[in-house]
Amino acid sequence: MKFGQLHLFEHPLGRTEKQIIDEQFDIMVRAEEFGFDSIWPAEHHFSEYGYCASPAVTLAALAVKTQRVRLGSGVVVLPLNHPVRVAEDYAILDLLSGGRVDLGVGRGYQPHEFVGYGVDQTRSREMFRESIEVIQRAWTQERFDYEGEFYRIHDLAVRPKPLQKPHPPVWMASLSPETFQLCGRYGFNLMCAPVFGFNVNTGAAQIEQYREALRQNGRDPGRHEIAGLVMTYVAETTQKALADFRDSVMWYFHTFTKYIAPPKGQPAVKSYEFYTAARDYLAALDWDTVVDAGAVVCGSPDQVTERIAEIHEKCGITHYLAWTRIGGLAHAKVLKSMELMCAKVIPQLRHLGETAETAARK
Repeated sequence: MKFGQLHLFEHPLGRTEKQIIDEQFDIMVRAEEFGFDSIWPAEHHFSEYGYCASPAVTLAALAVKTQRVRLGSGVVVLPLNHPVRVAEDYAILDLLSGGRVDLGVGRGYQPHEFVGYGVDQTRSREMFRESIEVIQRAWTQERFDYEGEFYRIHDLAVRPKPLQKPHPPVWMASLSPETFQLCGRYGFNLMCAPVFGFNVNTGAAQIEQYREALRQNGRDPGRHEIAGLVMTYVAETTQKALADFRDSVMWYFHTFTKYIAPPKGQPAVKSYEFYTAARDYLAALDWDTVVDAGAVVCGSPDQVTERIAEIHEKCGITHYLAWTRIGGLAHAKVLKSMELMCAKVIPQLRHLGETAETAARK
């Protein structure tokens, strides 16, 4: 089992923007030291919820400060970015990092971000599809043409090409139920999020839909990864972990609910029923509910180890994405949690999902 970290650059009151950036980069650089396998900054705009506007810029800075850790985007919001630019940026990043890039992509879900960029969110699904097709052609074809509704390209040679062949791994964020099957049809690695409403107690069926879509399209599910995003905090005792982390978690959920609904006067997206249900669900959440659903793993090292193992057993997650720096949690506490994960949690869980073949290669 692999372990990564997701980062939003969220900004509650009490710190300057410079302090936020400095803390985030310190955590991400030290993730390699603490034994994490990957780092995933997420694209967001225009709010305290998060303002990592360009994961590519963030990852480029990290590429020169790290040697081993994988550099993932968690995620690039494709409808807000021209796909040729995405292909160029992440190809350069792949070369700069020595082939350590994972491209995480999604449609986006916060209406105010689409309004800020003047993009029609009701067309985001179609824009996403065209973007993926353009990026893959730009990476793998010497020259290519593309005739779509949103992007029209003629005899274009995109340089440079990525180091990884045929291209960096692509991961797709899946929130609404139909996107699990869509991810399998594309043949991408899956990113699901207990944080955003995926319930680990009932989500195995959705994971199986993803795997079945892979099979139906001639792909081996065993060669594809499943990442799960979970708010995670480890302290010496359960009592301390709860005291440290509870308020930060609830800050996130209360903030998140503000940005799901479209701004006043703006049209609803086609799948708005899903977002309305998610908003109402999140607004009513309490601590016990988010813990039971698997959105939060918080406690002593032994408790956290046991809960992550349980989530893996229920859903088959192969890449656990821990989200610890959240809601203004003090920098020293974030680092201490990472240290405890490195020393007392991750070593106990590395074997999960290991096959006889992979064990024999050790």
